[in-house]
Amino acid sequence: MNLTWLDSNSWLIEMGGQRVLLDPWLVGPLVFGNLPWLFKGDRPMARTIPDAIDVILLSQGLEDHAHPPTLRQLDHAIPVVGSANAAKVVQKLGYTQVTALAHHQSTTIGGLKIQAVPGSPIGPTLVENGYLLTDLSEGTTLYYEPHGYHSPTLQSVAPVDVVIAPIIDLEIPLLGPIIKGSQSALQVAEWLRPQVLVPTAAGGDVSFEGLLMSVLRARGSATEMQQLLHQHHLETRVLELQPGERTPLELTARQTA
Repeated sequence: MNLTWLDSNSWLIEMGGQRVLLDPWLVGPLVFGNLPWLFKGDRPMARTIPDAIDVILLSQGLEDHAHPPTLRQLDHAIPVVGSANAAKVVQKLGYTQVTALAHHQSTTIGGLKIQAVPGSPIGPTLVENGYLLTDLSEGTTLYYEPHGYHSPTLQSVAPVDVVIAPIIDLEIPLLGPIIKGSQSALQVAEWLRPQVLVPTAAGGDVSFEGLLMSVLRARGSATEMQQLLHQHHLETRVLELQPGERTPLELTARQTA
């Protein structure tokens, strides 16, 4: 398994013989609802779009996960797997192979199984997707959820080798969390007993501005997360990646009964 962090929640995951481009924001600014005064993310330089992509995987239909300017530049013949909302975004853009997964549904592409699990709530009624990826040859597994909302149903799939999840709390005072970090990451580590916990939802080589940034409060760090895991007698290793660097993960084969 190889991981390349492409900033924010954007990843290139290589497993099961597939190259998976996850929640890509690679070009242009990130703006929600055409309101740059409220929130705007910028890149000093556009990140190179990876080549030979086998599948685009989208957890949500919001711009920071299904980023229209990036999706317009990608080959529209690449298969897309996503939540129902994300599927609508790419279908409007003209993508021709789109699979929408409801919670607990799965699809297989080559040697990779992709299963949707309950993820982040968006508003009072909508819950977007997290994903469990399984290399059908190696048996290794990876779980991804970008906002720290981890479903208790995950306990039935433990153990999982790699977890990509936020470890920093990001909240608006008096209104509550936008991203659930440390305690949520600890809980999912206790459930899944991963070998490696890889932080997501950090900035990387990007900058943010706007009214929302003036009220957001961030708490936590990788060092604090590692200490918390140690205090709870978990052997999980926190692995911070550098943006753009391809990182092979050395995983220990799990013993089976």
